[in-house]
Amino acid sequence: METNPVINSEPIKPTRKSNFKLSRIFIYLLLVLGSVIMLFPFFWLVRSSFMGMNQIFAFPPEWIPKPFMWSNYSEALTSVPFDKYLLNTLMIELLVLAGTLVSSTLAAYSFSRLRWKGRNIVFMIILSTMMLPYAVTLIPTFMMWKELGALNTIVPLTLPSWFGTGINGVFNIFLLRQFFLSIPRELEEAAYIDGASPLTVLLRIIIPLSKPAFIVILIFTFIAVWNDFLGPLIYLNDDSKFTLAIGLATFKGLYNAQWGYLMAASVAIVTPIVLLYFVAQRYFIEGITLTGTKG
Repeated sequence: METNPVINSEPIKPTRKSNFKLSRIFIYLLLVLGSVIMLFPFFWLVRSSFMGMNQIFAFPPEWIPKPFMWSNYSEALTSVPFDKYLLNTLMIELLVLAGTLVSSTLAAYSFSRLRWKGRNIVFMIILSTMMLPYAVTLIPTFMMWKELGALNTIVPLTLPSWFGTGINGVFNIFLLRQFFLSIPRELEEAAYIDGASPLTVLLRIIIPLSKPAFIVILIFTFIAVWNDFLGPLIYLNDDSKFTLAIGLATFKGLYNAQWGYLMAASVAIVTPIVLLYFVAQRYFIEGITLTGTKG
């Protein structure tokens, strides 16, 4: 008598390869969703820059401008002397970037490669100043610059960067120190054997190998100075010395605001920041990834 073959009724388990593909698809979906959420405010900004007041605040929202009001850009950039504000901002940028690179490099090199008594203690004291809120030192700093007669000048906005206390000053020193520590000491020891001085080692070995970290500092500092509103607002009184951030505030009064012009000017001002990130994206990620691998 014939017997029926036994049929295995257990479900087929998915392979590791299929599980890996499903996990990757899930991760990509989360990344796409997060990107849409992050880009939505920027999309709203660009879309509003081509609209009038009625369209911007219409409900339900109008996603596409009808019609496109290109005149918002021309009116926004000519109703306020943005060319003068741009020159003022670029002047501050250049001075702050130069001061930040010089002071941060020298301080980070001293804390990472030179041996001197109390080095780590001094570094921890400097690092602890990052915990002080900006508002705590605002009034004493303002009174100091007032006594020095530096109000309504760019000196309070630029000079601190030359002493490592400007925008992100302590953070820049920390970032460079960690990067310098990741460079093998054998390189500088070989240079010392050949008769090189510490300054030669810094200029010919440390700095060329630390380009990603310097680019990260340049990006962070450039963005911080470009977006700085409180500093120019406190120390500058003359309209001819205002920066772009202060210029944007002129479109918003106490009781009303020119939202179309404000959005258009904001798009024009934020565009260089976006372009800067895309151009230096590779170095930015490399600098963040390699920093802190040792020390």
